[in-house]
Amino acid sequence: MRALVLGLGNLLMSDDGLGCHAIGVIKRRYLVPAEVKLVDGGTLGLDLLPLFEGVDLLVLIDALNMDAAAGEVFRLAGAEVPRAFANKLSVHQVGVQDLLIVAELQGHLPSELVVWGAQPLSLEMGTALTAELESALGAVVAGVARDLAGRGVDLREKIETGSTDRLKHNNYAAARPPVS
Repeated sequence: MRALVLGLGNLLMSDDGLGCHAIGVIKRRYLVPAEVKLVDGGTLGLDLLPLFEGVDLLVLIDALNMDAAAGEVFRLAGAEVPRAFANKLSVHQVGVQDLLIVAELQGHLPSELVVWGAQPLSLEMGTALTAELESALGAVVAGVARDLAGRGVDLREKIETGSTDRLKHNNYAAARPPVS
């Protein structure tokens, strides 16, 4: 099984950067096998389409506007994931909506799709997550790891599980992967 874990969002708009931060945490926390690709997709939208080719499982991580309490964590899978994002599922919905629709039309939408995210509090300019999203970050990362492990992916921790405090933004910039 080939999996793509794709973090989405704008790192310059505080909580909208949740997906980007999550990818950084996963890369620092786990040894990830070659069949799993971790990508900080930022706001690249349709430019991410080539990454879907040959992928069986797509895990999207994003700030999700679900009209819930700030920091509430969500996991959506299969039919729960509205392909057209008609309910403003993502705070940058148009890019994600277009990405999934075009991938489906091209026959490259993976057979399994899972979305992990949390309700943002702030989309103001800033590179740090709010306290609510910082707290949710650990649950999102743990959920993604459980989903991968449940599909037979052998994730091994590099560091001791605990607070994400030591993994905050000051470490993120140095570990942010380039998007090819």
